[in-house]
Order: sequence, then structure tokens, then C-alpha cells
Amino acid sequence: MDKPLALKLAPKSIDDVIGQKHLLGKGKILRNLVENKKIPSMILYGRPGIGKTSIANAIVNDLGVRCRYFNATINNKHDFDVIIEEAKMYDGLVVIMDEIHRLNKDKQDLLLPQIESGLITVIGMTTSNPYHKINPAIRSRCHMFELLPLTEEEIIEGLKKACKHPDLKGIKITDDALEYIAALSNNDLRYAYNLLEVAFYSSDKKKIDVDHIKLINSKPAFFHDKNEDGHYDVLAAFQKSIRGSDVNASLHYLARLLEAGDLDSIYRRLSVICYEDIGLANPNIGPRLKAAIDASELVGFPECVIPMGEIVIEMALSPKSNSAYLAINKALEDVRSGRCGKVPSHINSTAFGYIYPHDYPGDFVVQEYMPDNLKNKNYYTPKDTSQYERQIKQIKDNLDRLFKGSK
Repeated sequence: MDKPLALKLAPKSIDDVIGQKHLLGKGKILRNLVENKKIPSMILYGRPGIGKTSIANAIVNDLGVRCRYFNATINNKHDFDVIIEEAKMYDGLVVIMDEIHRLNKDKQDLLLPQIESGLITVIGMTTSNPYHKINPAIRSRCHMFELLPLTEEEIIEGLKKACKHPDLKGIKITDDALEYIAALSNNDLRYAYNLLEVAFYSSDKKKIDVDHIKLINSKPAFFHDKNEDGHYDVLAAFQKSIRGSDVNASLHYLARLLEAGDLDSIYRRLSVICYEDIGLANPNIGPRLKAAIDASELVGFPECVIPMGEIVIEMALSPKSNSAYLAINKALEDVRSGRCGKVPSHINSTAFGYIYPHDYPGDFVVQEYMPDNLKNKNYYTPKDTSQYERQIKQIKDNLDRLFKGSK
């Protein structure tokens, strides 16, 4: 059976890769590493169809090094033992590892010392956030590189390149059709190639226009139409509408996301809104959002629009507070600026001189917890947007008075 066009178009060199200029452009980090013939173990992460496997293969081809492929979900411990023995035989091996976030403990125990010794160089790939999903021991031995969604212009660039492939000899495609395929692809170049290939072989006299594409895929291109907002513009408008308590606009943008079937983006963005924009004004919204997401996953399309619509209405009309968001960012600003200080001796691991609050009335006793150079530093300032946060403010004010009165 003939290979799919998308596979035939896979880049042989980093020069052939579409997009990812922030990593592969002139003078950028991955290009420099390849040109200097030195690559460390790394993890490439980003959404499906973005080019993780293509970049891994291109790097290996450019370096001319021996490599093996390993899928952390499918391949077993024996497969990995074979790879290690081969690496010993050739004094080093690059392992392109898909689904690296699913690597179990047995495989991790085998992999870690081989990465440490330099016997194996891993190019891991995952669609998950490695800072959340990948074991810290693996993560600390690898460099993280995020692949960004391809723009519509980059998808069209790839499609024009595909039209020159011998398999599509004689193709006649309109610019509108190229833009429409790019719109439907949702930043997935592999999907765009597959749709172009089907359109070519199902067309009459190799002529492709928008109407023909619609016969193959009738889903409207809501996000990336040239005269419409981009996908991330819709997500941004979705968040800002909920933040601004405009329930009707919130439902409109939700409907656009739902119509495109993009539940994952909806879940992620609502989770951010829950804690960034609503926060302590309505702390019950977190569990309620989780329940709505679970219900949506259980019933799937089309019924999932009901729990999603309900939770968005509730979130849009909820009181809002970004006090927790502001507080943690202030704390992070201090840490990133080097304003940390030594942990007080009475609360460090030795806890010499520590006073145990539960031994005192009210399970509370005044003692200093901040480093010396940050005493009296205030990160959290409650807002007066809900009864819950007003209660928190009262508790905080009372505690502040107790701490200050003891000094």
C-alpha cells in the first residue's frame, strides 16, 4: 500500500521544517545545536500535528547519528533492554521516544542512568505539559522545548509545497481552497496534507475549489477564516467575556468553540478562568467546573453542550476576584528576582526552636515564618467582591494585628 502524502512530505532536514522559527530559525537554539553537532537529551511538547516527530527525525538526519524509536505506551521493558545493549555496542544511541509522559517506573529506572552517562540521548515527544506530566527525575535530565501552533500562513506554505509533489501532478487548486483547508486544519499540518490528498484523488480533472472541499469536510471554518477571528482570538474573547460578566457574549464564544469540537481548549481555558478571574470570590466554582467537565466527557457530543453551557452561565454571572492571581504573581516576582532569603531556623528541616501551633488555644501561636529580609511583606490583598472573601479579609486582618502586635 502506498504511503500517505503526509509521510512522504516529512522533512528530511531542519531546513525543510514548516514553522517553529523560534527554535529552528537562523541563530536559534535548536538550529545552533544541530549545526554544532551537539544535542542534549530533550523533550519536544505541543499539540498533535505540530511537527514533533518531524523535527526529531530531521535532527537525527542532519546529524547522521544512529537512532531507534520507542513508544512509552506500546513498547515494553524488553524492547528497552535491546535498545540499551545496542547503545553499548555502538557507544551511544539517540532514542526518539513518543508519549514520554507515559514512561512507567521500571522504564524510568532503566533510562535515567543511561541518560546520565550519555550512553543514550533522548528526544522525547508529548502532547502534555511536561512540567505537569513528566517525572521530575526525567525532566531534570532533559531540556524542554515547546512547539508553537502553526499559523494559517505556515499551513498554506506547507500546502503549496505539497502541491509540487509528484503524487499531486497536474493539481489545479484555487487560493480560496488552500485558505479553506488551512482554516479547517486547526493548526494541524498533517490534517491539512491528508485533506489535500483526499481532495485531489476525489476531484474531477484534478480541480479543487472550496465547494469540493466542503463535500469532503462540511464543518464550517469558524476560527481561521480570513475574515474571522483566529482560534486564539476566540479563546481570548471567551475568557474576557466571562471575566467581564457578559453572559451572552460568553455563550456566543462558547458556541463557536463547541461547533469546532474543541473541548480540550474549552476545558483548559475555563480552568484558568476559574482560578484567575473568579478565584476566592466563589471558591465553589472549581469543584462545579470539574463536575461539568466530567459530565461532558461522559456524555460526549452533542449532549456535552448542556453542562458546558450551564457552567459558563454560572461562571459569567459569578462574582469575580483576581486577588489570588495577583498574590502568587507578586510572590513569584520576588523569587525570580532573587529576593528569597534564608529559611528561618525554627521552621527549616531541623525545626530547632519551632513552636507547634496545635499545642496552643485556637491552634495558633505567633512566630515568624518569613525570611528576615522579607518580614512584613504582604502579597495577598483581599477584595470586597463576595461574602467569602470579606470573611477571609476579616480573618487576615485579625491575624495581621496579632503578628504585628507581637513584634
